[in-house]
Amino acid sequence: MTLRDAQAVNIFKRYLLFLTGLAIMAFGVAFSIKADLGTSPISSVPYVVSLFTPFTVGTATIVMHCVFIFLQILILRKKYHPIQLMQLPVAFFFGYLTDFGVWAVQRIAYHSYWQQWLLCLIGILLVAVGVSFEVKASVVVLAGEGVVLAICQVLPVKFGYMKVGFDVTLVAIACVLSVFFTGQIQGVREGTVAAAVLVGLIAKRIGKFLSRWDIEKI
Repeated sequence: MTLRDAQAVNIFKRYLLFLTGLAIMAFGVAFSIKADLGTSPISSVPYVVSLFTPFTVGTATIVMHCVFIFLQILILRKKYHPIQLMQLPVAFFFGYLTDFGVWAVQRIAYHSYWQQWLLCLIGILLVAVGVSFEVKASVVVLAGEGVVLAICQVLPVKFGYMKVGFDVTLVAIACVLSVFFTGQIQGVREGTVAAAVLVGLIAKRIGKFLSRWDIEKI
């Protein structure tokens, strides 16, 4: 195998891992929605928007990611790299997968609060695994993370702090939209807090495990 062929195979493996991570993450979002204990911060706005518009959660996710891409262009201007437009097809892929996941889990039933928490924790775990795969693949970042990285390039703020602020902002927007259009807070509950705390911690541990893998040797 030539060096060029080896590089092509390596890129294919990375994108395959990335797409697998997106699929797992989408099902994590679907389980979180099914649990009805509040979605993860990044999905809170699309979920709330789906409650008072004809948009599905997946379609609202696509629109939100498009807005994030536009914000990156506004923030970075000449520093914006066109390769980041790869976030656009990724947004469509993730949005459609999310809708498929919501459809796939719709028949799952629960009859008690602890069962809701079980579904919520499954969702959190799946999102964390998906995030770990995305980071390990290291090919494209999702548009939400792209906005945070763009802001960090123009402001002296560490990524971790900005990510927390970004998530809090999304949850606040979801709450405002929910109260204004539905008359009550929906999509933001104890499960949202659990996701905000646990996804990063679990993803970090999974990431340490995945760091032992060499993609080129898989």
